[in-house]
Formats: sequence, structure tokens, C-alpha cells
Amino acid sequence: MAAGKNILLGVTASISAYKACDIITDLRKLGHEVTVVMTKDAQHFITPLTLQSFAGREVISDFFSVEGRVKPIHIELAKKSDLILIAPASADVIAKISHGMADDVLTCTVLASTAPVVIAPAMNEKMLANSFTQENLKRVKDRGMKIVDPIHGHLVCSDQGMGHLAENASIVKAVTDALR
Repeated sequence: MAAGKNILLGVTASISAYKACDIITDLRKLGHEVTVVMTKDAQHFITPLTLQSFAGREVISDFFSVEGRVKPIHIELAKKSDLILIAPASADVIAKISHGMADDVLTCTVLASTAPVVIAPAMNEKMLANSFTQENLKRVKDRGMKIVDPIHGHLVCSDQGMGHLAENASIVKAVTDALR
């Protein structure tokens, strides 16, 4: 894997959004540049400023968050990104991507990109087990996207269960493998 790749990190609405800070750190240690795109709801869990501090660059949260932009941000991001990583990936964003919906910067960028996509889901165990979510995960896999399966662990809504975001090492390994 060549260092110095441009990784777009999509952060979605999940209590595990804070783990994006460590993912950014791990990717930057490998020599990659990380651009963060947050969904609007992700900002309820972690601030753009926090992620900006780790990434060392402005976080993009909507189509108009970067002043003075002339070109469409999602097209620019799609062209520039060597890989798109969505971690944590909510059931909502996985459903949107699996059905080709594009109503925010992250989902528009995924649709406009030809780069590999790695998705690390994190959600309640019942949401993960739901047949709709399972079908959506299968759809994105069938379209060539890599899923880093969630693990059994502590969940906010219950003591233990499936749906806990995969360990950072597993996520970074999936990124490394996808860049080969």
C-alpha cells in the first residue's frame, strides 16, 4: 500500500462518532491525508472542530460549509479521494447509499466517486439484525463496497450486543487492503 493517499472519512450519527478521532490519527500515522465529511446529525455526537483538530483541515458538513467555493464540493471530493471510509456508518446512511439516494455531501460524494468504499457500521443490535439493514448491507457489498463487520460489545442501549463499531485496527486494515 502506498502512503500519502487521500482518504475521505464520512462520520455519521452514532454514539461511536468519537472513535473517528483515533481512526484519523491512525490513518495520518500511515502518511495519509484525511478529509472529514460529517452528516448533519453526526454533529449531535461530535463537533466539527474536534475532528478538524485531528485531521488538520476543515471539516465539511454541508454543501455551503466552505466559503468561496465555486465548484460543487461533492464532485471535487469525489475526484480527489483515493478511498472513502464511512466510520461509523449509521443504518440511515447505509440505506441511502444502498438505494442510490444522495441528499447530503457524504452520500452525493459516494455516488459521484469511483474510489473504493469501506463501510464500518455501528448501531443498535436490533437495527443491525433488521432484515432491511441486512438487505442494505448485502446491496452495498454486491456493488463492491467493503464492510468491516461490527463486533459484539458494549452498546449504549443495552449492556452487550452486536453492533459495536469494529476495532480501529480492523478498520485501518480494511482501508489498507482496499488501497492495494
